[in-house]
Amino acid sequence: MESEVDGILVAAHELKAPLAVLRQLALSFDEMEPEGEKIRSEMVQVSERAIKQVNDLAKIRRLENGLFKMEPVAIREVCDEVSRELGLLFRFNNRDLYIKYSNRSRLVSANRELLYSVIYNFLLNAMHYSSEETKSELVVRESGGRVKVLIRDYGPALPIDVWKEIRRGWLKKPTSIAMRPGSSGLGLYIASKFSKYMNAEVGAIRHRDGTSFYVSLPISKQMSLF
Repeated sequence: MESEVDGILVAAHELKAPLAVLRQLALSFDEMEPEGEKIRSEMVQVSERAIKQVNDLAKIRRLENGLFKMEPVAIREVCDEVSRELGLLFRFNNRDLYIKYSNRSRLVSANRELLYSVIYNFLLNAMHYSSEETKSELVVRESGGRVKVLIRDYGPALPIDVWKEIRRGWLKKPTSIAMRPGSSGLGLYIASKFSKYMNAEVGAIRHRDGTSFYVSLPISKQMSLF
């Protein structure tokens, strides 16, 4: 299993350079007509998202060295930042994102960089499975003495085997999800690895009309100072 993951990391590293070149080529074009500008913008965004995922994969091996410091993190700020970054993508695809915060505890114990990637991957996944008639949902609430970030989509049902593996708390390896061809099994794998490192719980709730992915985080003890 370790050699399989190492192979993925090597392949990811090899992909980073051509992705960066693709992004630079898209940016180098002279000013174009509106339709051309739209295509160029999409090329830049796709390459940037792919580079971000490659960088996340590279972090997986670094988890073993404990290089990511745990600290109090303002969960709403992280969610706001992720939603702003992906907001353009939602608008570009004529998709809506509903956000609701009901958590009283504002700080969680996490690594901000890793937590950002977890929420980013879940929300990007949800964007693929919303439509002009449905809304992706990002909800932050408290449950069982923890803060839960829940992201709801309206796509095809999550396969039982994948659901069970996520319910157990992690994915052993990147998983192709045949019923969800636009879904990133790689993104779910990254989210599960990062969450496990942070002592956070990940899971998925199957609905008749979609899936909710969530990460449940311990409340920061620093809250007691206030």
